[in-house]
Amino acid sequence: MATITTPPATLQPCEHARRGRALRSSPPRAWRRKRCQATIRAAATGSGRHLETTLAASSAAGGEEGDVIRRLQNGPDVRGVALEGEKGRPVDLTPLAVEVIGESFGEWLREKGLGEGEGEQQQRQLRVSVGRDPRLSGSRLSAVLFAGLARAGCAVFDMGLATTPACFMSTILPRFDYDASIMMTASHLPYTRNGLKFFTKRGGLTSAEVEAICDRAAGKYVAKKMGLGGGGGMPPVVMRVDLMSAYAQHLRDIIKERVAHPTHYDTPLKGFKVIVNAGNGCGGFFTWDVLEKLGADTTGSLHLEPDGTFPNHMPNPEDATAMSLTRGAVLAHGADLGVVFDTDVDRSGVVDDAGAAINGDRLIALISAIVLAEHPGTTVVTDARAGDGLTRFVEARGGRHCLYRVGYRNVIDKGVQLNADGVETHVMMETTGHGALKENHFLDDGAYMVVKIIIEMVRMRLAGIEGGVGSLIKDLEEPAESVLFRMDIVGEPKDAKQRGVQAVETFKKYIEEGKLNGWELDDCGDCSVDQGCLVDNNDQPIDVDAYMYRAKFHDESQKRLGWVHIRQSVHNPNIALNMQSCIPGGCKSMATSLFDGFLLTSGVNEFLDISQVQNFVE
Repeated sequence: MATITTPPATLQPCEHARRGRALRSSPPRAWRRKRCQATIRAAATGSGRHLETTLAASSAAGGEEGDVIRRLQNGPDVRGVALEGEKGRPVDLTPLAVEVIGESFGEWLREKGLGEGEGEQQQRQLRVSVGRDPRLSGSRLSAVLFAGLARAGCAVFDMGLATTPACFMSTILPRFDYDASIMMTASHLPYTRNGLKFFTKRGGLTSAEVEAICDRAAGKYVAKKMGLGGGGGMPPVVMRVDLMSAYAQHLRDIIKERVAHPTHYDTPLKGFKVIVNAGNGCGGFFTWDVLEKLGADTTGSLHLEPDGTFPNHMPNPEDATAMSLTRGAVLAHGADLGVVFDTDVDRSGVVDDAGAAINGDRLIALISAIVLAEHPGTTVVTDARAGDGLTRFVEARGGRHCLYRVGYRNVIDKGVQLNADGVETHVMMETTGHGALKENHFLDDGAYMVVKIIIEMVRMRLAGIEGGVGSLIKDLEEPAESVLFRMDIVGEPKDAKQRGVQAVETFKKYIEEGKLNGWELDDCGDCSVDQGCLVDNNDQPIDVDAYMYRAKFHDESQKRLGWVHIRQSVHNPNIALNMQSCIPGGCKSMATSLFDGFLLTSGVNEFLDISQVQNFVE
């Protein structure tokens, strides 16, 4: 692979790089064989549109071999095992898999017309950027990803260690303005995993789009496994670019402009102490290139150096260890704020000056309070695991709360859809920490969310308001109980998705047919969403990528005890069962009703491991 530096798109090295603390990459369906072989052989020897057509045909006929690629799809992303070390999970995100997916993405971009020139409509070379987190498999898989993109006719720009939001911003920021971008990451998953996230200028790809790319890649994969389909040739030419410096400057400029400090405009964070816990992921840049350059004291920050083994804890704002360590650092150093990022910085959580963890519903409430002050009456979209207390919090401030499907892409796409339908929607957040704002290109950017909180923190001090940002959510009502169960789907992995749909749809059917006393499908009665807060009833419903429903439960006296959310996981072969109750003991009452009235009687226990629920009720 040839690597060159391109002056027009490359900025000066980051300040922390000159100080010797550079962000660095870590080291190292049944089918008829004869017919399929003939199809793939034709694909391998064809060219132009004939090649595309025959490869598509081989994808449709790819059977078990092709399903190796299709099973890598994880909603709007691709994820798999990239390194040995997981019991019962063989490596499936292989170099060949990544190469054919990269090539298929490049071809998909071309088919969407992104490479059309102006004037005589001549085709121009597509420009695609690639970033990665510090996982050990990143360097090796990046090389084959570059090769796949180049084979599809793309010019490749290597950003090295980067964040997922920065990858999207590389399609927007001046001096870059790429046609598309790929981030190589598996977010909070173990170091043995890796994956791909895809972007164009309009944002992240949908599940249906990624499915189409994986279908195309399945055909290429089968062809190459049979020694067909071409390959080889000259190594790709890859341009190295420093995107992260420009992205950090972008964040700094936002803080300076919106704070507009009356005495020190360029250092608005002077006098503030902020702790950052990057979890050895990609978030260290925020400390060096954003906070410190704006005057903040970041003494006591944790795990800033990238390390693909994640030796301290997984970078995850939902991780109890991450939040606890950050809380301790905030209290020990008398900090005004603590920040926890996930690996690729598309999610975040914070700790206030009193040491209170602000993630999940609390983080959504905090962002909602800030944005509702700026945009009165706006709608807030969340996944349907958000609590009733959050709904009351938003409504008390004049907002509207729309509950929708779990999945960050689902939540964001719902917000985009509502705005298109004339419903002003500025906040879209998932309880996992994914959060997007209309003002920021509908991009789930953990760093931008922290920027939003920091701006409010400074404004509060300038206005003489006592208390930290945690005071903005002091009236948020918390549930009395909240539990999560995982019911593994037993049997062949290839059957897991179908079994998951069966279990979730059986739950819905039991409620609709009155077989579960006291239960009814929940809905917020607004925003064109019903049937468990998860089904669009407008003219353009969003595609369902995973089946799930939310239902509320009333006891014999018609007193509401809480709700249950059941869904098939897009990450693993299991069913997730979330419960939340407004009274002590409510979760056990709901679990008992579900266990006796559904799990034992509907037949789903024949392929679901229900032991977690059973142990809870017994």
